[in-house]
Amino acid sequence: MSKFKYHIMTVTIIALIILAGCGNENEAESSDVSKEMDYTITGLEPGAGQTETNEIAIETYDNLEGWTQDLSSTGAMLSALDEAIKAEKPIIITAWSPHYMFAKWDIKYLEDPEGVYGEEEDVITIVREGLQKDAPEAYEILDRITFELEDVENALLDAQELEMDEVADKWVEENKDTIANWTEGLDEVSGESFELVTTPWDDALFSGNVAKKVLTDFGYDVELTPVDPAVLFEAIATGESDASLSPWVSQTHGELYEQYEGEFEDLGPNLTGAKIGLAVPSYMEIDSLTDLKPKK
Repeated sequence: MSKFKYHIMTVTIIALIILAGCGNENEAESSDVSKEMDYTITGLEPGAGQTETNEIAIETYDNLEGWTQDLSSTGAMLSALDEAIKAEKPIIITAWSPHYMFAKWDIKYLEDPEGVYGEEEDVITIVREGLQKDAPEAYEILDRITFELEDVENALLDAQELEMDEVADKWVEENKDTIANWTEGLDEVSGESFELVTTPWDDALFSGNVAKKVLTDFGYDVELTPVDPAVLFEAIATGESDASLSPWVSQTHGELYEQYEGEFEDLGPNLTGAKIGLAVPSYMEIDSLTDLKPKK
């Protein structure tokens, strides 16, 4: 064998040994991280929708065998996240967007190749039938209203210190150009009543309060009422309420959407990128649920 061929073979063998070592090291790191987290997902309240979805994930992924959830409350989960990040320790939490957790901490979703948590969703604006004829200015404003995910999450962080109507007022004041685009070319009204309904979720309360502020400044007498999602769809379908910016489709409120489809008008998304899943601090060197290890 020539010295050149011998040299090439030696280099190749060394490279393979290094790669194998890196692979074993990464696998060991992943195993250690899972063990350090005690094979536990820091979760929400018992009975919450995502709590049940987490159980499905544990059953679906073979590498999550032996994993459990630590259930208490959203506040307790976020406190645990804060403590873990301050200490740069590993933690895996139940997450959803939009939520202020993504504005306050540097965290990332873990990939979900089995699709347990579903695809990203849209938050849509729906209005009662006949609204375009009865209140064309409000209809047009609502049709133009859209939000960026990051803006909503930053606003929800502000809501930890302020009331939601104050957060909406602040956002409208800081986004005058956006509001001008929503109302451009429309004539103000004078005291016409308008009924908005919203789910009681924070992101929906924010968008609902922004819409209320904009419509009120435009001359409408606006009432904003938080209700259960089923009541919301029924109120729009029957004409009892005029509009909502709250529904998540096509999964979260998909059944209600289908149940009342044809009895309301869908103006399309006011927010894209809504989702649920499991998240970890960005400093953790794992990217997928499949990077976790089963409990031995």
